[in-house]
Amino acid sequence: MHHTVVLDFPTLIFATVCLAVFLGVFLIANWVKQRDIGALAWWGSAYLIGAAAIMLWGAPDQFIKVPSVLAEAMIFVACGMFWNGLRLFYGRRMWPLVSFAGAIAWVLSSPLHDMEDGSPQRVAFGVLIVAIYTFGMAFELSRERRRSLYSRTATIAVPLLHASIFLLPLALRYFFPDAFATRWQAVFAVEALIYTVGTAFIVLLMVKDRHVHFYRKIATTDHLTGLLNRGAFLEAATSMHASQSSRGEPVTLLMFDLDRFKSINDRFGHAVGDSALKVFAKVLQESTRATDVVGRLGGEEFVAMVPEAAEDACIVAERLRVNFQAAGVTIDNIAIGATVSTGLATTYKAETTLDSLLLRADEALYRAKNGGRNRYICADEEPGSEPARARWAARARPEAVKSKWAGRRPKAAPAAAG
Repeated sequence: MHHTVVLDFPTLIFATVCLAVFLGVFLIANWVKQRDIGALAWWGSAYLIGAAAIMLWGAPDQFIKVPSVLAEAMIFVACGMFWNGLRLFYGRRMWPLVSFAGAIAWVLSSPLHDMEDGSPQRVAFGVLIVAIYTFGMAFELSRERRRSLYSRTATIAVPLLHASIFLLPLALRYFFPDAFATRWQAVFAVEALIYTVGTAFIVLLMVKDRHVHFYRKIATTDHLTGLLNRGAFLEAATSMHASQSSRGEPVTLLMFDLDRFKSINDRFGHAVGDSALKVFAKVLQESTRATDVVGRLGGEEFVAMVPEAAEDACIVAERLRVNFQAAGVTIDNIAIGATVSTGLATTYKAETTLDSLLLRADEALYRAKNGGRNRYICADEEPGSEPARARWAARARPEAVKSKWAGRRPKAAPAAAG
């Protein structure tokens, strides 16, 4: 014997309300524990308002009798709050009044169209408001480029599908006016249940991506300077080296070591030493491009890899040396006179490994230290760095740097860096 299970309209409404209430309470409870994700409160409130609206909209008159225009206005508010929650989640400016714009337009326009449930004018205007909000959600999701293509595509598909289904009555009511005049509420009830599940999927996926990004950043970032740590740098440098080698193009590795750093710690304390490391990290970031790979190996040792030949990398090394010498005159209002020594190693050959680059750059750095500090030496040069520094100093003048390295990060004034 076969039994057919029929989900009637009240059952769909009840299931949607229960699910929305559960999700609303769940998100707000998580917001209480994670106040840094304020969007959870907006989304949770949107679910609760939506649940109340659907309950009022679908409940029989003998149980709850309220003007349908009020219930529908609440649905529009919930849509607007979800959209604003997306903007808050991605750090964009919020527009709280937009959350109420659809509801206000709906209430103010109610005398202008037939308020009978199922009237074509009423259906058309209502679905248009929902479609605008959901297309807005899809737009906000599409702007986020930090997430994977799979994750972004999956989340964008949900509001786009929702908006498309809601726009169906506008397209089909001219062909099937009687069917959509009497059955559109049942169609939307089924879709509302599916959409509630879909938006929950969006929220969970976005929060998961945020947590993955957060913990990945912790695992790959040096906590003191904000640069890549040793492991993350080696991974990124390996990728750049392989990419450049496959095209037969050079890369240059620059290894930095703050001069007499142990003496700075001994004379002025570790707090001042930490400040010196932060100042150098800031100068290093300002002296390189966003596409270059920079990191801290540990202690007072830093490293950078640039997809350039030695000649161009020497411009970077000299500019960084000059900038840090100026920034290190005083640190934390204490006369320090901090400087940096740099060793460079360049490869043009695909068979040269990253390990060999690191070794050659370290050897060049050792020679720079022994040669008097506050200088750079290329791995293929003889020990005396003054001739090399003089040779490249002219290329590092502002007008030369501006034309050759216009894409690099803006350089802070030396006085401000101190």
